[in-house]
Amino acid sequence: MRRGRGAGGGGVGERPPFVRAPAVRLLEGEETEAWSLSYSFKVTELIEGQEQNHQHWLKLSFSRRDAQPTESEKEIYNQVNVVLKDAEGILEDLQSYRGAGHEIREAIQHPADEKLQEKAWGAVVPLVGKLKTFYEFSQRLEAALRGLLGALTSTPYSPTQHLEREQALAKQFAEILHFTLRFDELKMTNPAIQNDFSYYRRTLSRMRINNVPAEGENEVNNELANRMSLFYAEATPMLKTLSDATTKFVSENKNLPIENTTDCLSTMASVCRVMLETPEYRSRFTNEETVSFCLRVMVGVIILYDHVHPVGAFAKTSKIDMKGCIKVLKDQPPNSVEGLLNALRYTTKHLNDETTSKQIKSMLQ
Repeated sequence: MRRGRGAGGGGVGERPPFVRAPAVRLLEGEETEAWSLSYSFKVTELIEGQEQNHQHWLKLSFSRRDAQPTESEKEIYNQVNVVLKDAEGILEDLQSYRGAGHEIREAIQHPADEKLQEKAWGAVVPLVGKLKTFYEFSQRLEAALRGLLGALTSTPYSPTQHLEREQALAKQFAEILHFTLRFDELKMTNPAIQNDFSYYRRTLSRMRINNVPAEGENEVNNELANRMSLFYAEATPMLKTLSDATTKFVSENKNLPIENTTDCLSTMASVCRVMLETPEYRSRFTNEETVSFCLRVMVGVIILYDHVHPVGAFAKTSKIDMKGCIKVLKDQPPNSVEGLLNALRYTTKHLNDETTSKQIKSMLQ
C-alpha cells in the first residue's frame, strides 16, 4: 500500500487516480491568482460503473501552467484557442453596448423629420454590425465546442481518463461555459439589443418597399437578419446555441455511448460543487472571480447535461447532485447568482417534468 496525500495531509491507502479539473483563465482582464491551488479531495459516486460510495480523488489545479496542451491535444487546442482569444473582446463590447434608444425614440416621434430618420439609421447600422459580430462568434464557439466534445468523449477512454489526459482541453471547455454564461447574463439585462435590431429590420423593410438604397443591407442581408433575429429572441442565446450543439453532437455520433458525454458533464459539475461547498477548499480562493468562474461552469454543464441526457439532470437517477448544486448557488450573495438561477429555471429542459422532485422545484421557485 502506498501513502496518498490529501488536501489536509497524508492518509493511508492505495493512491487513487487523479483527475485534473479545468484551470481558470479569467476572461475579464483581472490577474490570475498568484498561487497555484493544487490539492485533492474525495467525491463519491461520480463515475458510472464504480461501486456505490467508492472514493474517487480529483486533483484540482488552478494555474495556467498546469494546463498546457500535450502533443496529442495541440491541434484541437490551437483551433479552440483562436476562438477564445476573441472572447474577452466580445464581452467588453457587449458590456459597453448602450444602444440607440434616444435616436430611435426621436425618429418614431417625428416620422416626417428626415434628419432624425437619418440620425437614427446612422446610429443603428454600426450597432447592428456589432450584433452581427456577436452572432458570428456564437457560430465559431459552437464549432469549438463540438471539437472539444469529440476529443473529450472519444473511445476507448472514460470521461475521468479524458479529464486526466486532456487537461488543457478540459480547461478550454470550462472557459467556453464561463464565457457563455457571462455573455447571456449581460444580454438579458440589455433590452437595447432587441430594440435596436427590431428597428433596423422595420426600417430596412420600409426602405425596400420604397426602393430606397439601404447602407446597412450589405452588412446584414435578409437571410442573416432572420437567423440573428431568432438568436437574439432567446433569453440566453449563447447557452441555447451550445445546448443545441451538444444535442446535435450526441445525435450525430450514435456509435459513441451517450454516457461518454453525460459522464464528462456530470463529473465537471461535481468537481465544481465540491470545491464550492467545502469550506476548506473554498477558503483557498483569494479572488471572488474564481468563485464566479466555478459557479458558471457548474451551471453550464448542468444545462448541457439536462439537454442531452434522456431523463435530464433533475431526475433521481441523475448523476448530478442537483440539491447540492442549487444549495451552493443559494448560499452565494443573491445579486451575484440570480442570473444563474434563472438559467436553471428557464433554459433547462426537464425541470418541470413529473420525475423532478417537489423539493427541487421548490428550491428553484
